[in-house]
Amino acid sequence: MTSKAAEAQYLRDLARLRRVRDRMDREYAQPLDVEALARSVNMSAGHFSRQFRRAYGESPYGYLMTRRIERAMALLRRGDLSVTDVCFAVGCSSLGTFSSRFTALVGVPPSVYRRRATGATAGMPSCVAKQVTRPVRNREARPASRA
Repeated sequence: MTSKAAEAQYLRDLARLRRVRDRMDREYAQPLDVEALARSVNMSAGHFSRQFRRAYGESPYGYLMTRRIERAMALLRRGDLSVTDVCFAVGCSSLGTFSSRFTALVGVPPSVYRRRATGATAGMPSCVAKQVTRPVRNREARPASRA
């Protein structure tokens, strides 16, 4: 394959990956799995996962869970839903997995986050609140203080 052909294929793959990423952003609360996402862009699951990680720096599952946790953070800040309700509202089917992933990304369990964040962003435009409260990767999270 020539370098021009390889570059053209790479750009086509990026466009397909972008469509999948946009779908994940829109349908985060739906049951999505890597195999189905890969099939939707005519790639094998392994190739899709490798290309997605290469393009976006994380696995498709990691990206999807980050979107779900971001939405969960917004719902928890509202304060009118329980942690369990939020878990299911963002598309997670296991409260334990949701709680451990939330804790890994945010640095505190969802119940603690809800207690601390309720009202913390009051009066702040939602676009600013989303940026200020955006979760970070586990390796970047500050250790939880012991109370």
